[in-house]
Amino acid sequence: MNRAMRSVLYATLAIVGAMLPGYSLSQTSAPEAEDASPALALVSTIDGAIGPATARQIAMAIETAEERRADVLVLRIDTPGGLVTSTRDIVSDILASEVPVAGYVWPGGGHAASAGTYIIYATGIAAMAPGTNIGAATPVTMGGMPGTPQQPPGQEEKGDEGGTPSNEQALSKKATNDAVALIVSLAEAHGRNAEWAEAAVREGESIGARKAQELGVVELVAPSLEDLLSKMDGREVLANGKPVTLSTADARIEHLEPGFMTELLALISNPNVAFLLMMIGVYGIIFELSNPGSFGPGILGAICLLLGLYALNQLPLDYTGAALIVFGLVLMMVEAFTPTFGIVGFGGLIAFIFGAAILVDSDSPEFQLSWWTIGMTALASAALLIFLVGYTWRAMRRPVATGAEELRGAEAHVLEWANGEGYVHVHGERWHARGPADLAPQSTVHIEKMDGLTLVVS
Repeated sequence: MNRAMRSVLYATLAIVGAMLPGYSLSQTSAPEAEDASPALALVSTIDGAIGPATARQIAMAIETAEERRADVLVLRIDTPGGLVTSTRDIVSDILASEVPVAGYVWPGGGHAASAGTYIIYATGIAAMAPGTNIGAATPVTMGGMPGTPQQPPGQEEKGDEGGTPSNEQALSKKATNDAVALIVSLAEAHGRNAEWAEAAVREGESIGARKAQELGVVELVAPSLEDLLSKMDGREVLANGKPVTLSTADARIEHLEPGFMTELLALISNPNVAFLLMMIGVYGIIFELSNPGSFGPGILGAICLLLGLYALNQLPLDYTGAALIVFGLVLMMVEAFTPTFGIVGFGGLIAFIFGAAILVDSDSPEFQLSWWTIGMTALASAALLIFLVGYTWRAMRRPVATGAEELRGAEAHVLEWANGEGYVHVHGERWHARGPADLAPQSTVHIEKMDGLTLVVS
């Protein structure tokens, strides 16, 4: 091979070698482009009162979104409000989420009232569907302390005497100021209308979707989830205090369903269900103690009692009410085991009713004990007490059926007799007896008393 051909060959190899990296890059970049998946939007629907189950549902949704590196978590909300403790837990979880969280009041006709307003204000981007409303965030109870209705704007709070605010009014004012501080700080963090937020808390204001967008309460009004994802694309929001630019156009939507434990907690955290579980547990244990060895009622009662106590522990309890219920149940148990003709038992029933009436410290109807539940359990307890008292009364009036008292006055037939003693037959049994010396076999005698294991007859 001459020098010219060798030069051409080297040049050709150099050109091919230079092209290979580019070829390799183009070959590897194409699959990567093909493997690139669309943005992921996870959706969790909150429907009903805000309580411990809702707090758990949102916490699990945020955890799942972080594990799956979702681009956004959308909370669809339709709620009348709920417990303050659960609301604060939800707000804290949303603010600490690494994944951007969007609040979406949905569907049309739904609302984010009271606790729902705080949750919407905590989210990185707030949206509403047409025909929905938000507001009425005045606290009824805050931090476990009961409040009172707010005074009309411009009217001074007056106490019972001399214009000094009463204790209830002072507690209500503290609760309101605390709520205002929370919602205003959330509004400022996300650049929303803090003035309206304060009015929603102090005066209970409520507005519709279009008005909310005009006032800067929410950023978007969207009729559907797909439209919402399209409109929020490219917006910058805060996630755990850091700015994040949303990329949600044509995002893949996945709905997160509550797990079994969340649904179970939602069921038993209903105060009526929790209360009934506790009552079933108490009566099951009472039945087990009065009939040792049956096991079934005791095991079922223990399970129900533990579930009921766990559920009640998730709710804002009035400890005076809880103490009255425990005291009433103890008195009814005393009546069951040491009958006092109803005196102790009915005293326990009265304590039980008063305790049940004030057990849950919340003015939210969704988290109050129904008077039907209180009345039915009280009637069931009263029926049980009446049965116990009646049974005790009948037992005391019934003739003695066993022992020496039952034998006194009974007739017996002489079997063997000699020198004032022998054996007699009574109630199918052979007894040693003593009595008159002139008795003879087959004579009928009456038992006067029992001396040890010997009957005295005449």
